[in-house]
Amino acid sequence: MRQLPSGLPADVDQSQFERVLSNAARLAVVGIGFAVFLTALQAGQVFLAPVTLAIVVGLMFGPVADRLESWGVPPALSAGVVVLLLLTVIAGFATMFAVPLSEWVARAPLIWEKLQVQLANLREPLESIGQFQEQLTSVLGTEGAMSVQVEDTSTVAGVAMLAPAALAQVAIFLASLYFFVATRDHIRMSVLSMCVTRRMRWRTAHVFRDVETKVSRFLLSVTLINLCVGTAVSIAMWVIGMPSPLLWGAMAAVLNYIPYVGQAIMITVLVAVGLGTQTELWQILLPVACYAGINFVEGQIFTPHFIGRSLTLNPFIIFLSITFWIWAWGPVGGLVAVPTLLIAQSVIVHALPSKPLAPRKPVRRTHQMSDRDELLANAAQAIAEKRREEGGEGFNRDRVEPPLGTRPTGVEPSTS
Repeated sequence: MRQLPSGLPADVDQSQFERVLSNAARLAVVGIGFAVFLTALQAGQVFLAPVTLAIVVGLMFGPVADRLESWGVPPALSAGVVVLLLLTVIAGFATMFAVPLSEWVARAPLIWEKLQVQLANLREPLESIGQFQEQLTSVLGTEGAMSVQVEDTSTVAGVAMLAPAALAQVAIFLASLYFFVATRDHIRMSVLSMCVTRRMRWRTAHVFRDVETKVSRFLLSVTLINLCVGTAVSIAMWVIGMPSPLLWGAMAAVLNYIPYVGQAIMITVLVAVGLGTQTELWQILLPVACYAGINFVEGQIFTPHFIGRSLTLNPFIIFLSITFWIWAWGPVGGLVAVPTLLIAQSVIVHALPSKPLAPRKPVRRTHQMSDRDELLANAAQAIAEKRREEGGEGFNRDRVEPPLGTRPTGVEPSTS
């Protein structure tokens, strides 16, 4: 058996095929685990979705419970107050907007008829599609046209089937919210007691602190911003003469909790209502323009100012998280998408701490610079200092040859 040189890893003697096969096996295990994770998420939606939402809402109402407990209120009673406060807010909104919502539901058939009249203008494009279908049928030589069969299902039966599951999820959410708020300190102490080293306990404590701070600050800030957006939308709809302005303001405030997707849904609803209630193009697009303008001001001025420092996440990552959780859990997934990203960010930052790239002479920050600009400028300054120290040739001088027997061609470097 050939002896390996000292200091080389044990897998150097493996062939290239064996190394590729080993890496493929590891990737396959990761892929299987990810597939099992996705299956478990969808299979356990009835239980996991309300529990996760309860944890997120509990983190938002954590400061309220802390304030009550600082006044001598027992944790069990403070948790009950939090649940009752949430139910009161939901009941108040439902009572306030039940009348206008019922009016629009009653007007839905009339709006649908007007929408059909507006869609009748698309008859010519649809007829062109029908002619193309006939030509395609004649070319393929198949008889009969393509048809779509819609099964006649009862709406009442569908609601009756979904009602028990919905009530069960609401009950799980309320129970999980109460027990999480009441026992959050016990959960923290139990997790810390399982940490075997002092460094692990320190990092875990910082994870709990950052998660509670970031999620609660983010959700409270977003709630305040959404209330302002809803108020502004209600005023704008009242000014332009849109019926039920409070309803549209409430809808804008609720949908604004889901970035990107919520705004798209709101614009679609306003366009549909405009097509069903107005005849002129400018009257149809005016509510959409008002909402888009308010949302643009909110997204470009207020949101970066209030939560720009706490929500330091890539917008593309946020969009992927929202689409993934909506696919997995529906509307509830859209509500927990951004908070779960903040939780994951806090865990990763403290579990895998990295040394920041800091220059010897930090860049002086101006009023026009943001946190991101300052970070990038200091990183560029540190890289420039490193290059000046190495004279531009440090990487070539420190180039290390690969270990013996690890070259792809099997040719060893000459020792001369």
